[in-house]
Amino acid sequence: MKLQLVDVLIIAAYLVIMIVIGLLLKKKASKNLDSYFLGGKTLPFYMLGLSNASGMFDISGTMWMVYLAFVYGLKSLWIPWLWPVFNQIFLMIYLSVWLRRSNVLTGAEWIRTRFGYGRGANLSHTIVVLYAVIGVLGFLSYGFIGIGKFMEIFFPWEVVSQYVPFDVAPQYVPHVYGIFFTTIATLYVMLGGMLSIVWTDVVQFGIMTVAGVVIAVIAMTNVTPEMLAAHVPAGWDSPFFGWTLDLDWSNLLPVAMDKIAADQYSLFTIFVMMMLFKGVFLSMAGPAPNYDMQKILACKSPKEAALMSGSVPVILLIPRYLMIMGFGVLAIVFFSEDFRAMGSAVDFETILPRAIGQFVPVGLAGLLLAGLLAAFMSTFASTVNAAPAYLVNDVYLKYINPKASAQTQIRASYLISALVVVISTVIGFFVLNINSVLQWIVSALYGGYIAANFLKWHWWRFNGTGYFWGMLAGILAAMVVPLFFPNTLPLYYFPVLMVISFVGCIIGTLLSAPTDEKTLINFYIRVRPWGFWGPVARKAMEKYPQVTRNRNFKRDMFNVAVGIIWQSCLTIIPMYIVIKEGFPLFTSIVILVITTLILKKNWYDKMDREEKEYNALMSTLDLDKEDSELVK
Repeated sequence: MKLQLVDVLIIAAYLVIMIVIGLLLKKKASKNLDSYFLGGKTLPFYMLGLSNASGMFDISGTMWMVYLAFVYGLKSLWIPWLWPVFNQIFLMIYLSVWLRRSNVLTGAEWIRTRFGYGRGANLSHTIVVLYAVIGVLGFLSYGFIGIGKFMEIFFPWEVVSQYVPFDVAPQYVPHVYGIFFTTIATLYVMLGGMLSIVWTDVVQFGIMTVAGVVIAVIAMTNVTPEMLAAHVPAGWDSPFFGWTLDLDWSNLLPVAMDKIAADQYSLFTIFVMMMLFKGVFLSMAGPAPNYDMQKILACKSPKEAALMSGSVPVILLIPRYLMIMGFGVLAIVFFSEDFRAMGSAVDFETILPRAIGQFVPVGLAGLLLAGLLAAFMSTFASTVNAAPAYLVNDVYLKYINPKASAQTQIRASYLISALVVVISTVIGFFVLNINSVLQWIVSALYGGYIAANFLKWHWWRFNGTGYFWGMLAGILAAMVVPLFFPNTLPLYYFPVLMVISFVGCIIGTLLSAPTDEKTLINFYIRVRPWGFWGPVARKAMEKYPQVTRNRNFKRDMFNVAVGIIWQSCLTIIPMYIVIKEGFPLFTSIVILVITTLILKKNWYDKMDREEKEYNALMSTLDLDKEDSELVK
């Protein structure tokens, strides 16, 4: 597809606006690290939630999810549990509150509040920084692939090459586009930090919402239910499933059956059970040290952190799934014949740009492309911001230049941001496709993260040494174990990774001394977790009689279960809208209303009361003084 001049001008205007926002916010963001990485903790929760949602509306993930909607229909509702998407519900119900109460700058700094300042704590601090950097590089490489592959279709190299003074081999054209757009995103992040990210995300999400509604309307206008039914197998329009997937594309599109076999989702019940098993433990481990954690730490208060996490599904899911299902439906009806002719050469990840090229008129094409480009820029920018937060605050200031001025710290952030982008770009040259990076991130790398980070919240005896060996064992296993299962979906060997990491945690913990008592008591009082904290809770209540135990485990788990149903309704409602299913849509809305009322009464109202009680308690204690003594 060749874009018209008006479309190119719209995209160019968007890119210029992003850079201008970065320049305008540069002075305010560069006051200190807190302003640069967390926006000075002054931003309201709804803006941070919108920014977080915008960061999750990434282009590579959208291309993948359009493919899922095409092949799996409404059953694609469940597949993003690979992340898992319902981790936002655990954050909303209780974990964001626990995390924000630490009042720190990064996840690595948070480790100090849990494990103190001994040798084990130093080891755990180091391994978190290492994990954060590896994760950031993985996500940046994943985004780099998607944007290059996407933009190549709209900006043919034979046209662009007339204006550049160098030649590029055809296989590297997507990489050139990737470098161009990542450079722009890096520039405005370096200039404005978290403030720049949030304000550009406001603009970007507005564009993406319009884009989602537009493509849904185009799909609903051009595709009738009868047309769709003639092009999909039985069961495609239902989210429910049996022991197996039970989608037979053999007569309609045989290559889709090959994709289902390659994805290894055929035994769908086992697949969903494995995702749920992994997802619950991963969610209870808390957010990985990436942009999601940084947005939580940037909130004004623990309550606002919970509301921020809860706002993400509300803001994100409806416009995103209007877009995804719209593209999926258009592709099924109008591209199936072409895909049949292509046979095994079909690339389902090109559905998104092909649909734009065929169905979106001049002007709207530029807006849609700007919206999808915004989706990439938002995710990329937030991820870039996370890396220097760790490397500057937790490495440079602690081990290299502890007395660095605020200006020097910001300059170090600029340099590290640029280096991280360059390294991730180099990695991107060696990655085959989007899905390969996605599967490694969500199943292999996260498999090494879960055990240590689950135990840190829930078991008082777990210490920094155990954390280090558990994380190290998990990261090494994530790199080695896939070599023994080259043709296996990473989700299926996830339990092996988790067991290896768990063994490392237990051995490291039991062969070393417990965390010092004062650190544990201060952590317990400040964060107020539930779990196996009996000995610490008793000592805390002896020292501070006004302290009581957190007995909300059953209530929180009930609210999580309700929240997952609530989130699933937010996902499937726009899918039903696009395919024009009236009664299932009405039923989903009713369930959404009921679950919303339950959460209002059993989560929001009680959180409001507990927040006031917590603030009253903390005002009677002087934990900040004791924390400073621990640092000494």
